[in-house]
Parts: sequence; C-alpha cells; structure tokens
Amino acid sequence: MDTKFNKPKGFGEILDHTFSISKSRFKDFFRILLLIMGPIYLLEAIVQLASGTSFFRAVGSGGAWYEQMLSSFEETGTLDSSSLGADVGVILVGLISLILGPVAEAAILFAIDHVRRNEEYTVGSVIKQAFSRFWPMIGSSILFGLIVFAIILVPILIITLVVVIGVEIHPVISILGAILLFLGSAVGVGLLLTRWSFYFGSVVLDKESPGMARSWRLTKKRTWPLVGLYLVFYLIISSIGFAVQMTFGLFLGNSVLLSIISNIATLFTTLIFTVGYGVMYLDLKLRHDADDLKEMIDDYNLVK
Repeated sequence: MDTKFNKPKGFGEILDHTFSISKSRFKDFFRILLLIMGPIYLLEAIVQLASGTSFFRAVGSGGAWYEQMLSSFEETGTLDSSSLGADVGVILVGLISLILGPVAEAAILFAIDHVRRNEEYTVGSVIKQAFSRFWPMIGSSILFGLIVFAIILVPILIITLVVVIGVEIHPVISILGAILLFLGSAVGVGLLLTRWSFYFGSVVLDKESPGMARSWRLTKKRTWPLVGLYLVFYLIISSIGFAVQMTFGLFLGNSVLLSIISNIATLFTTLIFTVGYGVMYLDLKLRHDADDLKEMIDDYNLVK
C-alpha cells in the first residue's frame, strides 16, 4: 500500500499528495482522458470546421490586430444558418461529454485506488472497470443534479420574494435584505453540496448507490476544510483556463485551433481536479473507517 494513504492528511498534505500523484501518474491519467474525451473534442472540431470556422487563425473586422481578434468572437455569436448548425453541434458534443466525462473520472479514481493498494493496472483495465459502473454513475449523477437544481432554486425564489415585498416597504432595506440572504444562501448551498458531493466516489469505489447518505457520513466534521480545498482547486483550474484563453485567444482569435488548445487545457485541469477529489475521498474513507474501528473497540471494552 502507498504509505501516503496510510494516515489522515491535513489541508496542505492533501494538496501535496494530489500534485505528487498527478506528476508521477500523469501519462496514465492523461491517456485515460484522451482516449475517452479525445474523440468528443475531435467531433467538436469537425463541427466547427463544417460551420465555417477558420482552423488556424480567425479574425474579424477592425483596424488593429487585437480589434480583429476581439471582433472574431463577436461575429461568431451572430445568428445565421452556419452558426446555428455550430450551436447544435456544440450542444450535442456537450451532452456526450456529460455522459462520458464521469466514465473518464471514474477510471482515474480506480487507477488511484490501485496505486493506494500498490496494485498493477493498465489504462484499458481501469476504463473497463469504469464502464462497469456506468448506469449507477448516470443515475446517481442525475439525482445529484436534481438536488443541486432544487437547493439553488429555492433560495432564488425566496430572495426574489423578499425583494418584491421589500421594495414596497423600503428600497434600501430590500437591497440589504437581499444581499444578506444571498450571502447566507451561498454559504448554505456550498456546505450542503460539499456534504453530498462525495456520492460519486461512493458509487465508483464502494459500489454504493446513490451514495448521498454515505457522502453525508464521510464528510461529518470535515466540511469546512473540504470547502477550502474545493475553492483552491477552483482557483487553480480557473487560472489555467483564463491564462490559456487570454494568451492563445489574442493570437488565434475564435478559431478551431484555439478550441483544441482549450480542450487540451481542460483535460489537464480535469486530471488535477479528479486526482484531488480521489485523494480527498480516500482520506475521508480512511478517517471514517478509523472512527468506526475506534467505536467498535470502545463498545467491546464496555461489554467486557
């Protein structure tokens, strides 16, 4: 067994372990993502080319080069038959990504679990394992999506109602009340989603569906550190995505090549986040199993 998985880890240790595994197993993990998501991104590029998007460098109207690049993004958004076809293609690609994306992430989770156990694996074997959990993953993800929709919709409706009623009383009070409710709701929603978010690891590694209850148990007393870790990973992923879009977008415009480069960056950030998620889940599992063992020992001593 990998010794780093043997003990509970703190905030910094989880980040360090995430980047250590990502570096040492980068080739395997990236191949997994490329084999599953690569054909989807290739289909997206073909759809863009068929709709008339330039492959190498898309420019629009304007005098200076940067004005041409910026206008290329605006002109792509204009409504015509070719852009409509591109939009339909993008939506189709997005739906396929929603279906196969979890499979790629599950394959990486299986690979991390093999690393934890010091077991040999191949890219093909973990992909096969991931597809064996396809329907439980899809069903649980749909349920999680419905829960997310509900717990976001309810605060929005309440805030809207407060604003409508508050305007009749006093506009300033209405605005302050809406801000306070928004901040409180954002924190509450974030905490709830964090408590339930590890359903995916439960479905994949522990074969427990839909996994919401187990996720709730695992995250007990660890919610705030987990929220902090999610924020750190979000900042890392957002920074990389923004840097790629800004740097290459200035030279390539809204071209097919920019889309390909952005998708490669997405594979990289997905790899980092999935490894981080796997390390967090296994850490929670270790803590929970240790607590269960401690309770069993305490109960045994009481009986004795």
